[in-house]
Amino acid sequence: MTETDDRRSAMLSKLQEQLGRVILGKSEVIENVVIALLSGGHILMEDVPGVGKTTLAKALAKSLSADFKRVQFTPDLLPTDILGSSVYNPRDGAFTFKEGPIFTNILLADEINRASPRTQSSLLEAMSERQASIEGKTHALPTPFLVIATQNPIEFHGTYPLPEAQLDRFGMKFNLGYPPKQQEVDILYSQFHHHPLDDVTAVMDGAAISELQEAVRAVKVDPRIAHYIVDLAEATRRHGYLKMGCSPRGTLSLFRTTQAHAFLYRRDYTIPEDVKAVAVSTLAHRLALDTKAKYSGVAKEDVVREILDKVRVAV
Repeated sequence: MTETDDRRSAMLSKLQEQLGRVILGKSEVIENVVIALLSGGHILMEDVPGVGKTTLAKALAKSLSADFKRVQFTPDLLPTDILGSSVYNPRDGAFTFKEGPIFTNILLADEINRASPRTQSSLLEAMSERQASIEGKTHALPTPFLVIATQNPIEFHGTYPLPEAQLDRFGMKFNLGYPPKQQEVDILYSQFHHHPLDDVTAVMDGAAISELQEAVRAVKVDPRIAHYIVDLAEATRRHGYLKMGCSPRGTLSLFRTTQAHAFLYRRDYTIPEDVKAVAVSTLAHRLALDTKAKYSGVAKEDVVREILDKVRVAV
């Protein structure tokens, strides 16, 4: 390991430590957040209210010392509230473009599925191409650009299901879940005098994030690993429970998260275990169950796990 490798590893360890200050007993979730960041993928967190989704997103933004904006998604939110619009100046009779909150490094889309599909769709181009087309002009977004979205389960009152095209643009999706009993007791005492979010400090900036993401793309991937990733994707497209399998965008996302997992574990090459470690969080949300499987209680995550058990790496 070089001095540069040691420095990068130290930054990632400090980042996980900062996130661990506010989210207790969820090391796997924190690891997934870091992997998504390293791979350049957007993050979707789904769970019941009150388990710390927003707190985790705010802690990540504070740890990264990057430009951060938060949008609370509501049914009356409009696309212009996110993208921005031209504002008329009565003094000179001219229109001036006023940037919306999407022009930032980290955008927290809080309770994204409470907004209408029209408003949700305003993020599609930004998440896919890092740009926004507004009033006939294309505007480049800052680098790095990361969307962290939280959503309540779709069964909850006042939610709109995210369309497949939107889900496919998220690099990873995961749930926080309720904390273990002892950790929940610790949470009570951790907020005795002040919120632990106040203790989170910045451990890197936007330039460091870009540097780490470039380093991840340099992680070696053996052709057998690449074929294994594509075999997994093809297995989702043939699975009997699914009416829609993994897209090529999803395959590329799995490729990147595999590299990021290897990088996080201080390797400059990937192994099959890297793929298996991130496959469920990277692929499951992109799949669509057929009607029979959906109403039979089949979970998309279980479908991915079944595929992982069946598909083997070519020797």
